[in-house]
Amino acid sequence: MTDDQPGSEHPSSPSKHPRGDFDNRATAARHDLENQLRAQRARFEERNEKLTARTGRNLPAAIGIGAGMGAIVLLSLILFKWIFMIVAAILVFFMVLELTNALRTAGRRVPRIPSIATGLAVVPAAYFWKAEGQWLVLLGGIVVISLWRLVEAALPTGAESTTASATEGRRGGRALFKDLQSGAFVQIYTTFLGSFLALLTAQPGGQWWTLTALIVVICVDTGAYATGLNFGKHKLAPKISPGKTWEGFAGSVGVSMIAGIILSIFMIHQPWWFGLILGAVFSITATIGDLSESLIKRDLGVKDISTWLPGHGGFLDRLDSMLPSAVVAYGLYLIFTHH
Repeated sequence: MTDDQPGSEHPSSPSKHPRGDFDNRATAARHDLENQLRAQRARFEERNEKLTARTGRNLPAAIGIGAGMGAIVLLSLILFKWIFMIVAAILVFFMVLELTNALRTAGRRVPRIPSIATGLAVVPAAYFWKAEGQWLVLLGGIVVISLWRLVEAALPTGAESTTASATEGRRGGRALFKDLQSGAFVQIYTTFLGSFLALLTAQPGGQWWTLTALIVVICVDTGAYATGLNFGKHKLAPKISPGKTWEGFAGSVGVSMIAGIILSIFMIHQPWWFGLILGAVFSITATIGDLSESLIKRDLGVKDISTWLPGHGGFLDRLDSMLPSAVVAYGLYLIFTHH
């Protein structure tokens, strides 16, 4: 067979080897990239596990969740402050639901439906009808919750009504009284305190005071967390919250005062020394709020009120510092703006 005959391979014809070499190199590069990505992910997960063990929380998830919640609140306050009223109502809804479920798990029979309905009603009442609406709807809601529980105890329903009646009888009047106390406590602790943010935001220029309060309280938490993690040695309240230290508290005061001065001058147009008051007072109220929730969790025997927010626990775990601070923020607004 000559070179020109069909089926012969001419020496100058293109070889298939370069294409094959290219494919092999591309495959090898892809495998190398995949191995590098897997190694990077393994190192990240290892560092994250060490950080979680040290801090007690999934820090990247906590930062992501916190940033997302902060962005929603910020946009609602800047765009139309009535939107923040809706955001506040949603947050109160989750806090009421979380605490109600936690109490029910601990054996306190708090009615869910009227508890949630009261929380959703108080926030817009505070926003549109100010303090009068806030108090009226809150007290009315507590009455409805109490009556609902009394009716449940007197007229158990369902196929197991006889068994339910016997169970109620064994629990006795003291347990029923604790149920009524728990129902009122949920509303006072979450709905009432939380609704002060809506009450403050509804005031002339109140949205900037609300934003200032939120930022300063975040600085309190961040300052306490960072300084306590790196320098904390002396326990602040070891029987209530073993992780809190006096060094962390000192750091929270310093960071919040700096933030308070900046925000007082540029956001709420108050003298610089007012920022020192904000930082000092919110450091105390935020710490009290955090310790109060720790007492509740200790009493209920749980680490977090819920697990809905990765790295945070639940909405109440995230907002506990803000609840008493909201009341103080509203009081400071009334004192220093003279409206």
